[in-house]
Amino acid sequence: MKDLVTLQVNGDTHEVAVPTHWTLLESLRYAVQLTGSKQGCDKGDCGACTVWLNGVPTLACITPVYEAVGQRVTTVEGLVGLRTAPGAPHPLQDAFDVCGAAQCGFCTPGILMSAAALLEENTAPTRDEIKDALSGNLCRCTGYTKILDAVEMAAATLRQQPEVAA
Repeated sequence: MKDLVTLQVNGDTHEVAVPTHWTLLESLRYAVQLTGSKQGCDKGDCGACTVWLNGVPTLACITPVYEAVGQRVTTVEGLVGLRTAPGAPHPLQDAFDVCGAAQCGFCTPGILMSAAALLEENTAPTRDEIKDALSGNLCRCTGYTKILDAVEMAAATLRQQPEVAA
């Protein structure tokens, strides 16, 4: 059985028919066709599925789709143009590239979403604050040092540039 749900994702409205048991992650990937958020553990352990609900990092794999109805959902695709010119990569995306913070890339979307949420609140986080913000995201490839460096680089960039109006 399917239900019709309306989701506000990255500023766009999507009316989709989804099975009643689907999670937000399944709805985003398979109904809305936004595949940036990764389907990792399906039990809320790895953070690869992290999206924002009203600006708050949320594990989409354990969030029923109905909890997102009437909420603002932001996925990793929605970072483009956020805090930058329209269509430009988010400073975190640039910093991950410069620092070599992504290897296989599977965990990267969730880490970007968790780190971006931190930087929305605090553009001068300490290394410990960054570690705490990313504590729900697992990376099996990088060892985290380059990820932490990239978040620090992005924070410095955000401190130096004026906020771009949306």
